[in-house]
Amino acid sequence: MGLELVVDTRSSGTWLALLKDGKLIELHEEQGGKTEFVVGDIYLGRVRKVVPSLNAAFVDVGYEKDAFLHYLDLGPQFNSLNKFSRDTLRNKQSVADLLYFKAEKDIPKDGKIKETISSSAPILVQVAKEPISAKGPRLCSEITLAGRFLVLVPFSNKVSISQKIKDSAERKRLKDVVNGIRPKNFGVIIRTVAKGKKVEAIDQDLHSLVDKWKKMHENLKGAKPPTRVLGEIDKTSSILRDLLNADFKAIHVNDPTMETSMKEYVSNIAPGREKIIKGYSGKVAIFERFGVTRQIKALFGKKVPLQSGGYLIIEHTEAMHVIDVNSGNRKGADGQESNALSTNIEAAQEIARVLQLRDMGGIVCIDFIDMHERANNKELFNVLKSAMSKDRAKHNIIPPSKFGVVEITRQRVRPETDINTSETCPTCKGTGEVHATILYAEEIENNIDYLVGTNKERGVTLEVHPYLEAFFTKGIISRRIKWFFKYKTWISVRGNSENHFLEYSFKNKKNEEITL
Repeated sequence: MGLELVVDTRSSGTWLALLKDGKLIELHEEQGGKTEFVVGDIYLGRVRKVVPSLNAAFVDVGYEKDAFLHYLDLGPQFNSLNKFSRDTLRNKQSVADLLYFKAEKDIPKDGKIKETISSSAPILVQVAKEPISAKGPRLCSEITLAGRFLVLVPFSNKVSISQKIKDSAERKRLKDVVNGIRPKNFGVIIRTVAKGKKVEAIDQDLHSLVDKWKKMHENLKGAKPPTRVLGEIDKTSSILRDLLNADFKAIHVNDPTMETSMKEYVSNIAPGREKIIKGYSGKVAIFERFGVTRQIKALFGKKVPLQSGGYLIIEHTEAMHVIDVNSGNRKGADGQESNALSTNIEAAQEIARVLQLRDMGGIVCIDFIDMHERANNKELFNVLKSAMSKDRAKHNIIPPSKFGVVEITRQRVRPETDINTSETCPTCKGTGEVHATILYAEEIENNIDYLVGTNKERGVTLEVHPYLEAFFTKGIISRRIKWFFKYKTWISVRGNSENHFLEYSFKNKKNEEITL
């Protein structure tokens, strides 16, 4: 498995594309200046209203809608956290260190929220789920600080370890290491990537998390709710923190400033791996160069094609997502049952990728092609489970029903990635009136004559849709060759799938657009 990260820095923000063996599996957008209410952010909020019937409270954290906090999300050590934050606000807790902090009694699992918190009280919370649709953020008060190898849990003394680490000797080693270095009253969760790591690396990660806790404590002093007291790291850094391993082959970035900051970050979390970060300065757009644009347009529409000729139809409702599997024009040589099985298996693998790519959460119902043999349904279920096992989001899969429907529940912590793949008609611009399409070639050639013939512009590149690129470059004596003989200079023609069918532009030697 080869992982690549493609980072496209634009004026509106940064796009991140995670590729596995060239296939797009994750897509993220970071809009410039809009980094609030991200999962992991810690806020000092104010309780707006306690609702005993829901055993929950609504908290003002600065979002347009109040955030939701359930009693079960308070965490066992809520009383200790509440005392710490209250004393810090009153300047009674002058240090972040918990060595001499007297912990409060844990709250009961079956308690009532009205007996634990009160309206208008300040409260320290962490974003557990980002605002989705008309809902505000979902909060928790069990504060955790995530690092590369460890997760720090204040007001706890428990050391937990990832279940994915199976080796008993390694589990014991890691627990002994962490128990020997962790501060008092700080619990630790050991992540999977800590397997085989030296004490120095784990200790460094722990110190950085303790420093984050100290920073949060400093920001909390004198703070007035609602305010953010500690922000989560940006999406680029979080992907590198969680996924950077031996499988990560390369990181491509088109911005020198971003490249430098990423190298600094990687050198801190994984010294020696910063060489995998490569700057990109090609004239072709970075997403176009690595085939990301084409995959986005294929995978984010209502109809998602399969290589075999089948396709998926994806519908979104308020309650759930519905996916229909169709065989299309695919024909199997061994009969309908065999054809249905092979199409369903291909669809299951693609669905697992689409769910992760679009970050579709909640209930997902999949209508596979009907199969009559029980063994085939079992095989399909196993393939789907195997494909979904690589998904980092928590999920549950129910075996196919007698109607061939598979139900999936998938954790939803942030809004679904939604990209509109439809295009405005490039000819009429939505007016319904068109010019003769055959005249577009003449229009382009007239502009070339003006730029190259009249203005003597050199090093010109014509950027068009790939279909038009083929039209201008096909044949031994193509139109591009004729331009060379006419103007005595070479005019490059570059296809860009982001362009509409009849959209075109001219670029100079510096790859800057020429205004006509």
